[in-house]
Amino acid sequence: MADGLRLDGIAIDLAGEPLLRIDAEVGPGEVLTVMGRSGAGKSTLLAYLTGTLAPTFEARGRILLGGRDITCLSPDRRRIGILFQDALLFPHLSVGGNLGFGLRGGSRRTRRDRIDAALAEVGLEGFAERDPATLSGGQRARVALQRMLLSDPHALLLDEAFSGLDTDRRDRTRTMVFETARRRALPVIMVTHDEADAKAAGGARIQLG
Repeated sequence: MADGLRLDGIAIDLAGEPLLRIDAEVGPGEVLTVMGRSGAGKSTLLAYLTGTLAPTFEARGRILLGGRDITCLSPDRRRIGILFQDALLFPHLSVGGNLGFGLRGGSRRTRRDRIDAALAEVGLEGFAERDPATLSGGQRARVALQRMLLSDPHALLLDEAFSGLDTDRRDRTRTMVFETARRRALPVIMVTHDEADAKAAGGARIQLG
């Protein structure tokens, strides 16, 4: 995975009109910030990277992750995790059930140990049986992060992931996410409208539109 994430000649058009053009490289643990007005193509770029781009768009260019071309792979084979503004936890599952949703293989005890370790890593020991509706916004963000990390992604996308939090929780959650990405050597692409997010990321930035 040492090669990070490479966006090689990405070009996306809509109805024959150019929407975005991007060449970029994000090293392991680094953050590339993408900013721009509404409609500039930020969410469209993320959809292309995750393999969920609508067929109304025309797209060219390669996505290389860890030196592997993943451009034509299905979304579940790309090994790209994404966090949204809303934590999108499953309301019918407990916190532990949410974390275990993406886990595959291993015994029931092994899976439970991994869930407990993931909760402990973000200061939520003993929360496995909790109803997600009882969590604060910051706690929900931490559970969403750990659920995504348990799927073992090789890159991370942030789609306005911190904008629903108050200032204090935003700062703490942002620091946790960036430190986790550095520790796990995950390249990160962050879409945001917030200058504070871009400054905290400390990496390169691209302005669309």
